Amino acid sequence: MALAPGVLGIVNVTPDSFFPESRTLVPRDAVARGRAFFEAGCDAVDVGGESTRPGATPVTVDDELARVVPVVAELALLGPVSVDTTKEAVARAAVRAGAVVINDVSCSLLELAGELGVGYVAMHAQGPPATMQDDPHYDDVVGEVYAFLEAQALRARRAGIGRLWIDPGIGFGKSAAHNWTLLANLDRFVELARRFDAGVLVGTSRKRFLGGLSRPALDVEDRLEGSLATAAWAMLCGVDLVRAHDVVATVQLRDVVARPIAGATT
Repeated sequence: MALAPGVLGIVNVTPDSFFPESRTLVPRDAVARGRAFFEAGCDAVDVGGESTRPGATPVTVDDELARVVPVVAELALLGPVSVDTTKEAVARAAVRAGAVVINDVSCSLLELAGELGVGYVAMHAQGPPATMQDDPHYDDVVGEVYAFLEAQALRARRAGIGRLWIDPGIGFGKSAAHNWTLLANLDRFVELARRFDAGVLVGTSRKRFLGGLSRPALDVEDRLEGSLATAAWAMLCGVDLVRAHDVVATVQLRDVVARPIAGATT
């Protein structure tokens, strides 16, 4: 396990992301959010201009470009930036503006990342955001997600991608039971990633399944504790990056988790 797993801060330049506090449609506000994340000690920021929450509707290429590119350009001066997009035109423009990773929930831009010489996050999703949570079904969720990500890792290496992360896609076309099962088997995905000299990214932050253990179910504003608990579990399982809305708390958590792993005595 890495001594200090990374924290990827979420910068949503959208009006409709599922966590209201993360909505920063005005570019200067999004830049301020990303700057604060870097100052808090996060390792990179993930800039997205189109919500991928369940039921989300797509935005036009022009709208996404207008939201994302100026924010990427500013934040790339401060630290590593990934662009969260499924559109080739947006990915190309973001990389020109300074993004060094493409975070692609559709796995459709893998060859583009190889062409551009940037890192890539290959994520599993069952269906597009608009319908992915209608009725997700698997005969073997761990085996099916594992096989999909193994195939993407092979594609990535053939495409010449140097920096690669695989993401089991918690909440993307999965029921709560599917999500918990994937979390319980993160060690398998860490082993898979190591076979390809890659990393694992996990994103549980504020997601609905975290609130389902309580009665009544917890709203998104009340899911911080569950977010931190699952981030800690992922880190202890050996994942390399956790994607988070609550960067200050998650960085503090990471530092605590990493300390005994590093063998510190003081």
